[in-house]
This record gives sequence, C-alpha cells and structure tokens, in this order.
Amino acid sequence: MLKTIISEGKTTQEAIEKGLKELNVSKDKVDIKVLENENKKSFFSILTPRIVKVELTLKENSKEERTKREYDNNIEDIQQAKNRVEEFLNNWLKQVEESLNYTIKIEDYTIFVDITGQAAGLLIGYRGETLNAMQTILSAIANRNFNNKIKLILDVENYREKRAKVLEELAEKVSKTVLKNNKPITLEPMSAYERKIIHTKLQDNTKVETYSIGEGDNRRVVIAKIKNK
Repeated sequence: MLKTIISEGKTTQEAIEKGLKELNVSKDKVDIKVLENENKKSFFSILTPRIVKVELTLKENSKEERTKREYDNNIEDIQQAKNRVEEFLNNWLKQVEESLNYTIKIEDYTIFVDITGQAAGLLIGYRGETLNAMQTILSAIANRNFNNKIKLILDVENYREKRAKVLEELAEKVSKTVLKNNKPITLEPMSAYERKIIHTKLQDNTKVETYSIGEGDNRRVVIAKIKNK
C-alpha cells in the first residue's frame, strides 16, 4: 500500500515543502492533491489563521529508492559492522553450543544473520522472545560508534518465515470470524514485527480494519468490521 500523508502550511508551497521534508523525497516522487486551497476565503477568514492542506502520496518504488539512499552512503560502515558481528558470533556461539552454525550476508544494505543447528531452538524462545532479544543485542553491536543506522535482521532455523505464515493464516481466520459475528476481536499481545504482519496481511481487505491498542509488552492488534460494510 502506498504511503499517504496530509501536510499543512500557510500556503500551498509551504504545505508541500513540509510534506516532502517529512517523507524525505523530492517533488517528482509524489502525487500531490490540494485539499484546502489558499485562495478559498470565507467570512471567518479574518478571525482564524489561513491553513492550506495538501495530500502527498509516494509513487511506486519511491519508498524503495528512499531506503536505498538512506543506506547506500555507508556501505563501508555496513561491511565493518558485519565483520564486528561475525567476530562476536564466532566467540559467543561456541560458548552456547558447539553444534550451532551461522551464515551472514549483506543484501539490500541490510545485514542478514541466520543461525542453524540442533540446539538452535534455544535461541528462539517463547514466540520468538529470545530471538528478538538476540537481534537487539546484535543490532547494538553492529551500530556501535556509527552515525548512520545499520539495519540487521536475525533469524534462527527460518523461524521468522514460519511464524509469518502462521500469523497470516490467523489474520485471515479471525477476519472471517469478525465478519460472521459482526464483533471486533482483540488478538494476544505481539511484538511490533508481528503486529505489522497482521496489519499488512489485512491492509487490502475492504471489509475489515486493524489497529493497535495497549502499551509496551501488552500492545495488541484489534480486527474489526468496517462500518457500513
């Protein structure tokens, strides 16, 4: 789904410039729609400040190009971060279990780490809690002393792909139940990564909507029927 934002300003140009700055893209990468024109006047104009609203929608591939620009200027840092993570894993995995192995690669300006082995399940934990904690640690190691953010994704025995499929199936099943019973359903607490999978799976469903409630570790996704549908 393409990203759309609403930007405001005293003039149309100011509103557009603010929106472009927020999206971090050039004007040719967005479609612009003026929602409230600066030339529109009313009796109350002298009493309230004039505000112009514009809608900016990223064109296809613009988000990908923006991400590339964010990371392509620090490929040397990414390589250095990869070496740093390798050094840590070489020492740490031997202390955990000698049968554990890992592969590490750089792809799309991201460091991908995959750990395998008979004892790999120990690094996943309950619904990926240990895996997420390990990713946080490796990300901290990769990003140490760098100004630009280094993106790192850790997986163990292909757990993330398997978990994503389970969550996508859950989203489909629950959405059908919501439509059948006409009542919203709140899912169990999930990490931001898992909540995003639910939101993404149902974002093109025109009959249901998803949103998150709660704070911290108790944040949950709610699936509800869209009104008048």
